[in-house]
Amino acid sequence: MDATPRLALIIGSTRPTRYADKPADWLLRHAMSRSDVTLDKLDLRDFDLPLFAETASNLHMPSQDARVLAWQDAIRQYDGFVFVVAEYNHSITGALKNALDQAYVEWVRKPFSALGYGSVGGARAIEHLRGIAVELQMVPSKFTTHICGSDFFKVHPFGENAPINAIESALKPSVDAMLDDLVWWAIALNTLRETA
Repeated sequence: MDATPRLALIIGSTRPTRYADKPADWLLRHAMSRSDVTLDKLDLRDFDLPLFAETASNLHMPSQDARVLAWQDAIRQYDGFVFVVAEYNHSITGALKNALDQAYVEWVRKPFSALGYGSVGGARAIEHLRGIAVELQMVPSKFTTHICGSDFFKVHPFGENAPINAIESALKPSVDAMLDDLVWWAIALNTLRETA
């Protein structure tokens, strides 16, 4: 493995009016200031994923749909993942759940974390994400980032619509802890996967 882990930032909402781009773009810029990690954006809008309709997960048999194979190819190259999580009705979006279901072997033994947003910072959705990802044999980071409460309403269009920089001092400690942990796990798990 290259000494610098390569992580994917997966935007988990596909709604035309989603809020996810604002925190995702800030996180990508912040990650560029670090020399120990590369963070690339994977936007679910760019993948025309059907609802899961394969005979079985690709753990058991190869997927057939070309769109699913393109998604699997896109995520396979990464050493870990950060999900941008919108909370819909106390859980993750249907689009994100479907994207998780469309792969299996590409997720196995790779670390992940999340940046959530909403009135409670996407906390309930992130907890659901953890359960799903553990079933996919992913390794959850203890550290997540939440944009919530007055910070959320400061930067959301329904509130003041300020730039994320307005709450950057509140976000940076949790984002740095999250990225530090993902880098550690990515290096450790890559070493173990290579020897397995």
